[in-house]
Amino acid sequence: MNSLNQVIIEGNVVRQPEKKTCKNGASFCRIPIAVNRYYKNSEGEYVDDVSFFDISTFGNLSETCEKWCLKGRGIRVVGRLKQNVTTDESGKKNSRVDIIAEHIEFKPVLKKTGDKETEEAGAESAPKTSASKKEKLNMLAEVAAANQKEQEATEEVVF
Repeated sequence: MNSLNQVIIEGNVVRQPEKKTCKNGASFCRIPIAVNRYYKNSEGEYVDDVSFFDISTFGNLSETCEKWCLKGRGIRVVGRLKQNVTTDESGKKNSRVDIIAEHIEFKPVLKKTGDKETEEAGAESAPKTSASKKEKLNMLAEVAAANQKEQEATEEVVF
């Protein structure tokens, strides 16, 4: 029986991702995002806490992200955690946890005009999903299966 390993995270792209190719020819893309958390501390002051995460995408999803994940754009990622352990020259083991994306939603690109934020006119918008709930679930299942196959083929890749 598999254990549950799923994460949903929402943040803003820190820099433009680059698509790369693995040794076996599969494409992948790493997207660095920043996630903000606002809270009130014990003195009643608001605190902005920022965390940075790396999102890894494979296959067709990496091509889509290369085109649509612009710096500053908000994204919501559904994926899983993957721990990569490497050994450096001195024999010390290093551990890194990546988020492997299975589904990404793109937030609209907003443009500030005075006091209002509006969706940028004339800008290309990300692919929209207008499928029914059943169709979306079928598409997610297909994407997850395809990503799983690509992951199995690229398990030996160390980032």
